[in-house]
Amino acid sequence: MHGLINRAIERFVRDTYGRETWLAIVQPLDLGLTEFEAMMIYDEAITRRVLDKAAEVLDRPQTDLLEDIGTYLVSHPNVEALRRLLRFGGMTFEEFLHSLDDLPERARLAVSDLQLPRLELRGHTRASYSLAVRAGPRDIAGFGYVIMGLLRTMADDYGALVFLDHKGARDGTEIIAIELLEAAFADGRDFSLGAGLAG
Repeated sequence: MHGLINRAIERFVRDTYGRETWLAIVQPLDLGLTEFEAMMIYDEAITRRVLDKAAEVLDRPQTDLLEDIGTYLVSHPNVEALRRLLRFGGMTFEEFLHSLDDLPERARLAVSDLQLPRLELRGHTRASYSLAVRAGPRDIAGFGYVIMGLLRTMADDYGALVFLDHKGARDGTEIIAIELLEAAFADGRDFSLGAGLAG
């Protein structure tokens, strides 16, 4: 498992619940570390153990925890770069949805050895979609819930009103139903493609 994934879990816990809670999760696992290095590769069993222990310590279903991590990744100031990467997917939420198929490849442009589950968007009507999250054997089980949190937050970012429903998993593929109820429900967050590039 790429260290960036483990580091994201660590940062989520530390920024949301505090360093002491993170230590309460990681120290009993006897991993020989208390912090993950972003550019190292770890055995995927370590990631699973950390997530299991986090769900236990935080007393939350792991699916809820994964969705919260997805929300954190695009809403917390400490990870603003990921939000910017995603916003390059389009000027509207619909354009953003259609850019999701390319997301794993775009992520590899930034970090060449980062492997994310394949994403495949299918349109059923003008406002109804399904997103297949096709995990490989080394991906986090339930990664679709991370995508759910990410989608929910990005919809808010664009000012769109959406309904999301995780339809479960079969043969390593999770399906997320997406209903775009209103594309311009509220004012979205400010975003400029050129922000931070000048000077």
